[in-house]
Amino acid sequence: MSYELIAAKRVEQGTGASRRLRRAGKLPAVVYGAGKDAEAIVLEHNPLYYALKDEAFHASVLDLVVDGDKQQVLVRDYQMHPFKQLVLHIDFQRIDANEKINVNVPLHFLNADLSPAVKLQSGKVSHVVTSVEVSALPGQLPKFIEVDLSEAQAGQSVHLSDLKLPEGVELVALARGENATVANISGKASAEGAAE
Repeated sequence: MSYELIAAKRVEQGTGASRRLRRAGKLPAVVYGAGKDAEAIVLEHNPLYYALKDEAFHASVLDLVVDGDKQQVLVRDYQMHPFKQLVLHIDFQRIDANEKINVNVPLHFLNADLSPAVKLQSGKVSHVVTSVEVSALPGQLPKFIEVDLSEAQAGQSVHLSDLKLPEGVELVALARGENATVANISGKASAEGAAE
C-alpha cells in the first residue's frame, strides 16, 4: 500500500500560528533532508492521525505533495498531545532513491503456537524486541520482517542472525557486530517431548 499526503507551504510560524492551525483541523509539520533546506508545511490533521495508527505507515516511503511538488519522504518523528487524540507536530525526511536509509521495521512473530516448545513442553515465547533497524534502498524497504517460531524448542533463543531478510536488506546491529536476542522460549522438555 502506498501513501500520498497533500500539504501546503506554511508561511506563519511560531507557537501562536501553530495553535491557530490545530484549532482549524490542520497539522504543522517540517520536511528536511536530501541536501535541501528545511521547509515548514501544513497538512490536514485527521487523515494523518489515522495513518499513524497503521503499522506499515511508519516503515513506508511516503509520497508528500507540497503545492503540487511531489517528493518521497519518511516519517522521522511526531509529537502527540499528552491526553487528547491530537498530533501536535510531525517531521518528514526527504530521501534519495539511490541512497540506503536506516528505518525501524516491525517484527511479526508467527507460528509460536505450532512450536514444539509451546505444544509439547509447556513453553512460553517472550518477545525481547518488537522492531529492528534495517538499512536498505528505499525501494527495497520491507513493511515488516517475519520471525517464524514453528521450530522453536524450549530454552532456545532467537537472535538477529536467525532472521530471514529480503534481498538488499541488512540489519544495522549485525553490521556493528551485535547479535541481540529477538525472542526467548521458556519451558522444560517433557518426557513425551524428549521421547519424540
